[in-house]
Amino acid sequence: MTVAVEIVSFGYLHDEPPAAHLTIDLRHHFRDPHVSPELRYLTADDEPVRAAVLGTPGVAALALATAAAVEAFASGPSAGTITVADGCAGGRHRAPAFARALAELLLDAGHDVTVRHRDLDKPVVQR
Repeated sequence: MTVAVEIVSFGYLHDEPPAAHLTIDLRHHFRDPHVSPELRYLTADDEPVRAAVLGTPGVAALALATAAAVEAFASGPSAGTITVADGCAGGRHRAPAFARALAELLLDAGHDVTVRHRDLDKPVVQR
């Protein structure tokens, strides 16, 4: 069954999480590329950031588990778009890289997927 899925990546330090059926918090269990000076000012648009995030133990398993959760929502009796929000601290590294990986999994499963990066283009949060 094909369903519409919207994935929204965001940064908790910019604003409240968007409304979603599933909200994935990547802040506490996965190393932040922001701590590496060579990655801090890059984004998930840059291959070194994507490699750092997707190479982190547990991230791929979480993407697979989230895709399975979307499938569970899709199998329910109600129709409509399923929204997944995934957030990290600033919304420039972990969240958008994870969102893209999840989107690939869901596209491969035949779903209609849109991805929006709420905070990707915002300035680096100085912390």
